[in-house]
Amino acid sequence: MRLSWRVLRGVLGGVIVVAAVLMLAGAELAEAQRRQRPAEPAPAVDQPQPRPDRGGAVAQQAPRTQPPQPVPAEAAPRESVQADVSSRSVAVTSSFTGTEIVVFGAIDNSRQPTAESGLYDVIIVLEGTPTRLVARRKSRVAGIWINTHSITFESVPSYYTILSTRPLEEVTNPLVLRENDIGFEHVRMTPVQGWETGVTTADLQDFAEAVVRLKQKEGLYVEEEYGVVFIGRSLFRASVNLPANVPVGPLDVRVYLFRDGKILSTYTARVRLEREGLELLLHNFAFSRPLLYGMFTVTMAVGAGLLASAVFRRGAQ
Repeated sequence: MRLSWRVLRGVLGGVIVVAAVLMLAGAELAEAQRRQRPAEPAPAVDQPQPRPDRGGAVAQQAPRTQPPQPVPAEAAPRESVQADVSSRSVAVTSSFTGTEIVVFGAIDNSRQPTAESGLYDVIIVLEGTPTRLVARRKSRVAGIWINTHSITFESVPSYYTILSTRPLEEVTNPLVLRENDIGFEHVRMTPVQGWETGVTTADLQDFAEAVVRLKQKEGLYVEEEYGVVFIGRSLFRASVNLPANVPVGPLDVRVYLFRDGKILSTYTARVRLEREGLELLLHNFAFSRPLLYGMFTVTMAVGAGLLASAVFRRGAQ
């Protein structure tokens, strides 16, 4: 009986051990399956489903993108022009036969890709010292041509040259040209005498056109429609030939930058034409002491005449 109880107790102990081992193995297996199980997907947001067309195909809806916001005009850099001349001072002596001046410049914040794109236009105006000028009209009286009427203009430029990238009427409208005194038709001429005695507006215009025409014949009023050339997307240059009879004094250089007929920027510079040497000495002598200068010139003329007469008299003997 004792033996059977020992055997039974041993069997129960083995069963308990086996059951414990099986329970541990089951727990480990459950933990391993839980770790290998994929994560549950997040709940989907309801989106409108695309509707199939008549053929049964479903059109895929492209993702919506925000359109690019335009850059405000205030934020964009504004174009401006910078310019200069090759020589700020020109010496006028007794042997002066004219000279060439080069006007060059650049456009800051230029937007044109190449020099040939033609996005910008440049107009350069060179204007001499304002002077008083008298225009006279001749008429035939009793078979003789005499001056019958005259008008005195004030502030007439002694020299006036226009250079542009193309004809002025293609650059901007006449109103802008008139407001900025650009063009022979808009040269400043203020009548101060002679216009109040029966002179019509048409007559006054004829006198002004006559002044411009005479200045052009003298080579003092010049216009070059394609005188300004772009040599890069922002660089430009122009050459001005000053004649030998250009009046001495300052020349004001005005540079205008246009786009679509509107002025974007302007720049001004100055060239000084100054007398030097014997030319300066005689000029100062004539204007500072006119009486002595007159007596000196008369004496020189009489002396030259007497010297020439003596030389020819000896040659005749």
